[in-house]
Amino acid sequence: MKLMRPHDPFWPYPQWIAHRGAGKLAPENTLAAFRAGAALGYRMFECDVKLSAEGVPFLLHDDTLARTTNAHVALGAGLSDVAGEHPWGTLALLDAGSWHSRSFAGEPLPTFEAIARYCVHNEFFLNIEIKPTPGTEYHTGQVVARHAARLWHGAGTPPLLSSFDLSALDGALQAQPDLPRALLLETLWDGWLDAAVRLGCVAVVCDHVLWDASNVAQARSAGLRTLSYTVNDETEAQRLITLGTDGIITDRVDLFSPSNQ
Repeated sequence: MKLMRPHDPFWPYPQWIAHRGAGKLAPENTLAAFRAGAALGYRMFECDVKLSAEGVPFLLHDDTLARTTNAHVALGAGLSDVAGEHPWGTLALLDAGSWHSRSFAGEPLPTFEAIARYCVHNEFFLNIEIKPTPGTEYHTGQVVARHAARLWHGAGTPPLLSSFDLSALDGALQAQPDLPRALLLETLWDGWLDAAVRLGCVAVVCDHVLWDASNVAQARSAGLRTLSYTVNDETEAQRLITLGTDGIITDRVDLFSPSNQ
């Protein structure tokens, strides 16, 4: 199925964005997931980035390792399940694929640098959700932004940095003000629009059910783009396209064919 909008030369990112790589067809936030999405024509990907104990940025959604790695076996009883409390040398040895299916057994957690080089080499676009370990929000925003600036230096369209956490976005702003940022929202809390403007964001990314004609118009009036997560239904995708929103993050890379932008 192919739903698309006219090409907009003033917004460089594709309309369709594969969630956590193609995080249903392959283990989320792994290189295998990115390759699965790319094989279906996707050119933009969303992923989650946090820091190891010594500050290496890597991909993982959860604060803890239990859901998507074999940490309970590899680390043994009594050791912390909090991902950010372990050095990268430990994290790199974990199996981040077996939980998904046997065919992905042994798939590792990727560093942010590895994913960035894959995207730059293939001219793919990236939406990075900054996912700090609690207590490291501002610092994580700074580090991720600095790495992004370095990895995309002279390499075309920079990644879009997003976060639910205002402190993380502020860290990214202070470290690399020229990188594009987006505010992530689960609810349209009082002051969301002012916060996005204050943080110099170029977009707002929110739960798809929240968008309507009124708040889309509000965002546009403030010069902000409008993106949605996580859209897996054809009717809802068409509603968002009709509203004129700018980006759709989806798990259903097998259902929606991305437009050629």
